[in-house]
This record gives sequence, structure tokens and C-alpha cells, in this order.
Amino acid sequence: MTGGDQEAVRELERLRRRIDAVDLELLALLEERMELGLRTAGLKKDGPLDPAREASVLDRAKRSSLALVGEEFAERVFSEIMQESRRLQGEGHRLVAFQGEHGAFGEIAARALVPGAAAVPCLEFEDVFQGVAGGLFDAGVVPVENSLEGAVGHVGGLLAGAGLWICGEAVVPVRQCLLAPPDADHRELRVAYSHPMALGQCRGFLARNRLEPRPFYDTAGAARMLAREKPRGAAAVASALAAHLYGLQIVAQDIEDAPANATRFVLLAREPCGGGDKCSVVFATRHQAGQLHGALELFASAGLNLTRIASTPQRSDPGSYTFFLDFVGSDRDPSVREVLDALAGRSASFRFLGCYPCAAQPPATASGFA
Repeated sequence: MTGGDQEAVRELERLRRRIDAVDLELLALLEERMELGLRTAGLKKDGPLDPAREASVLDRAKRSSLALVGEEFAERVFSEIMQESRRLQGEGHRLVAFQGEHGAFGEIAARALVPGAAAVPCLEFEDVFQGVAGGLFDAGVVPVENSLEGAVGHVGGLLAGAGLWICGEAVVPVRQCLLAPPDADHRELRVAYSHPMALGQCRGFLARNRLEPRPFYDTAGAARMLAREKPRGAAAVASALAAHLYGLQIVAQDIEDAPANATRFVLLAREPCGGGDKCSVVFATRHQAGQLHGALELFASAGLNLTRIASTPQRSDPGSYTFFLDFVGSDRDPSVREVLDALAGRSASFRFLGCYPCAAQPPATASGFA
């Protein structure tokens, strides 16, 4: 093979890698297009078919056609897209929101908790809560605690004030991977992008490999950015699913510092689901000595096992805290109801967040929400 032939082979391989990357982007955009179509379904009064709207979309596609994408081809493509969108809307998929991009651990939890649902990514946790409360989504999934890093950000404060119900939980094993673009040289990797909590879970690995941690809003979002922008010397910490979705290579697997790393997610809905063997409450104590001790004593006296105690500052009252308790028990049990009534009576504020099936410790399991 001559030098010219070798150069042609290398150029062919380079172009094919670019084609593969574009194909992945097309699939990601089609997924987003179908999700947006599903979100419009609940807002339409006359069903999924809207002839005037579809005619407008086809006309715009033909007018926007380019040199290699002719009018007829553009019309065929968009006709197929809208036909598939109508089919999905007719199937009545439930919309379950999660924070992050596709490939995030929140999506894994959403699919485990509500099989067959359409998992819809949101930029911020607030978007999940507001979307569920406003009826844009049927349910939402948010993380509440990680086995290594503890409570997750400001989710507790959102839970306290959103007026939503917890209908299920999933404990998702967190197996972090170091990802890089397909043609990256491992020896040139210098920085790793990911969510701050994920970076914290892998700080030992990053330090040993002299990788500078760079915070990003989401693990899967970091993977998507890496695939799109390919910053020199950069890697991402994310899931194997994110590597698959965005066409990245897995440089190293299971890079978290502890093998038992897992995150607990809860399923949020506008109405209580009822039935289960685990309950969650949120309350605030009065400014008197022994108030928190007295609240906890109610559970100890009734023999109820507390599985989680957490607190978050009250923004409206500096120095005051809201407390979250999870415990094993059913709100249908008279003894549990007695404890809840007593806690409500002695608290400055109180809200029962829900009774739901207790998740098996990893892997994640589905709940009764349907």
C-alpha cells in the first residue's frame, strides 16, 4: 500500500467516525423530538392529530431544505417523524421527569420505578418539582441521599415545600466510569468533568491518576458535552449507559472509591399512592429545649425503626431547621397513626410525605406506581 493509499484509508476512517458521531446526534435529537411530542399530548383538546399543525411543519421543512436535502426527502422524513410521534402519543405513555441528561442515574431510577414510561430530562431539580406540581409530568424522580456523600444538595428543601407525595423509592448502584472520546489518547487526559457529587465519589481515583476534577451540572451532561465538543485532554465521569448513548469509550470502570456506592431516589406524584411499608415525614420543632429529643422518643417508644434522619436550614428563619424522617411502618397501622398525630401536635410544622413500598437494597426495583 502506497503512502497515498494509507492517507486515503486514514481519511476514510476519520470521516466515518464523524458520520457515526452525527448519527448519534440525530438519534438524540429524534428522542428529544418524540419527548416533546408526548409533552404536547396532554395539552391538546382534540387528540394527537392536528392537520393544520402538521401541514405547517411539512411546509417549513420543505422551505428550509438545503442543497443535499431536497424538498421531497425533507417531506418524507418529517412525515415519518410525525407519524411516529402520533403513534407514541396514542399509546398514552406516562411522563416521568428526572434531573440531568439522558444516561443519568436519575433516568435509570425512573425506568426502574415506572417501567414503560417516557423518562424526560430536566435541567434543574426545581424543574422536576414544578413540572410535576403543574401537571406537565405524571411523576418525577429525584435523589435524596448517596451512601458515600450523604444528602443530595437542596432536594430536601424542595421536598418540604412542594406539596408533592412520595410514592416509591429505588436504590440505584452507582458504578462510575471514566469516559473519553473514541480517538482520545489516554496518556493525554488531564481533567475530568462531572457532577460535584460524582467527582467526590471518585476523588481517590482522580487523585491517583492526576486528573483535575471539573464540576459540571450533571454526569450524563458532562458525557454529552465531551462527545459534542471534544475538549483536548478532557474526560468525563458518568455511567456506562452515557458512554453507549454518546458514543464514548470507557477508559476505566468502577472508579468510585467504595464498591457499595449507591444513591436512593424517590418517586414524586401529585396524589398519594397508598399502601406500603415505609413512611416519610417532614417537620420543624419549636424553639424549646428537648423538642427534637421528644419527637424522636415518640418513634422509639412505639418500636418504629428510623431509617433516615436529615435536616435542612429554613431560609425564612435563620438558625431554624426542618427535619426529615423515614421509618419502617404503614400509615394504615393504628400505632403508626398515633405517633404521627402526636408528632404533628408537638411540631411547629408537620407534613406526611407518603407511605410507599420499601426498596430492596441494590439493585433498583419497581414500585406500584402505574
